[in-house]
Amino acid sequence: MKPPSYTAVKVPVFSFAKMQKVDITLGPEMKSTGEVMGIDYHYARALFKGIIAAGMNIPEQGTVLVTVADKDKKEAADIALGFQEMGFRVVATSGTAQLLNLLGIKVETVNKLSENQPHILDMIKAGDINIVINTLSHGREPERDGFKIRRATVENGIPCLTSMDTARELMLVLKAVHNRRLVYALALQDYVGSGYDLA
Repeated sequence: MKPPSYTAVKVPVFSFAKMQKVDITLGPEMKSTGEVMGIDYHYARALFKGIIAAGMNIPEQGTVLVTVADKDKKEAADIALGFQEMGFRVVATSGTAQLLNLLGIKVETVNKLSENQPHILDMIKAGDINIVINTLSHGREPERDGFKIRRATVENGIPCLTSMDTARELMLVLKAVHNRRLVYALALQDYVGSGYDLA
């Protein structure tokens, strides 16, 4: 039988908002409280549907904060540029901002938690940040900046992307939506068609 032409993406659902002092960066020891599925003829749109179904509110405009580990900075540049091309304002912590500016991407530098206020947490709490791209650099201890940033996103309902792959795909699907390529919903049987056995 001919394989299906669609892509199905399973997205886990975690109850981070109900758990205090728990890092949202995923690890092998973590268990989800449920899962949802996004399905589409294009992978990025299927992922987008899954993320929306999992309860993440994805804005189509606003400010993106990029604060990533050194190993992720070059990859973050392409993603930041993609968001910027859609009209998003891009802000970053000093190390990330320095590299992005060297690569020709206009980025505003924001203060780390140890620097003068207003710093990142102030901006998140004030609603001045709409998406956060943050990868693990030093660990998951509660005193680390990354931990506090990720917790603040949960407590303030802001999407926080901790995987560069997911950040890239989300950026690409937002570009598709921005270019009027609508993300639409179909019934499962419209994808599967008659005679295809889901089992």
